[in-house]
Amino acid sequence: MPELFINPPQAPYEILTDPDEVAGVEQAMGRALAGRGHPSDWARTGVVYEDPYGMILRDAVRMPDGGPGTYIRFVTPINTPGVVILPVWREWILLIRHFRHSTRRWHLEIPRGSGMPGSSPEDDARRELLEEIGAEAAALTPLGVVHPDTGLAATAAHLFHAAVDDYGPPEGDEGIDKVIPVTPAEIADLIRTGELTDGFTLAAYTRALLSGLVVLSR
Repeated sequence: MPELFINPPQAPYEILTDPDEVAGVEQAMGRALAGRGHPSDWARTGVVYEDPYGMILRDAVRMPDGGPGTYIRFVTPINTPGVVILPVWREWILLIRHFRHSTRRWHLEIPRGSGMPGSSPEDDARRELLEEIGAEAAALTPLGVVHPDTGLAATAAHLFHAAVDDYGPPEGDEGIDKVIPVTPAEIADLIRTGELTDGFTLAAYTRALLSGLVVLSR
């Protein structure tokens, strides 16, 4: 994935790839960490964790002030953008109630999932809709791309508005316990009160609202 290691013009954090420069950064940062009572091997660069779902990279960088540094980021092994789908059934938006291990709580969300190698974002979106809520998209409209966490993750997701004719039971094996039809105005209230906090859902709803695909009325 060489595109993950490019240095755009005037990038304030320059990724270093020269072996001697990388070694120098690791030594300097190792000494600095040890001086603060931390393990010096926290300065080791490259892949510091990897499993089938993602990897954590620690890059050797030249900091904006010219000094040595390291920077952590999360990437997916295939670096394929995910998909997020705002399903609209009649005039109702279909939310799912999804338990997330990372936060240890239930969230109100819309369907989303990982992209597959060799598959288009549209095909990925249709697959996730069918898997998560048993729905087929009668019409699928792109809403652009979102980067969920530019401070940590090198990942992106394609947003879609999907008109669906029907839907089925949720995919219980992935922690989804129900599908909840709500109006656009009800989603606005859920956002206002803080009950809906999922960033992907906020982004897709906002894009659909601003593009006129969702109309906010009571």
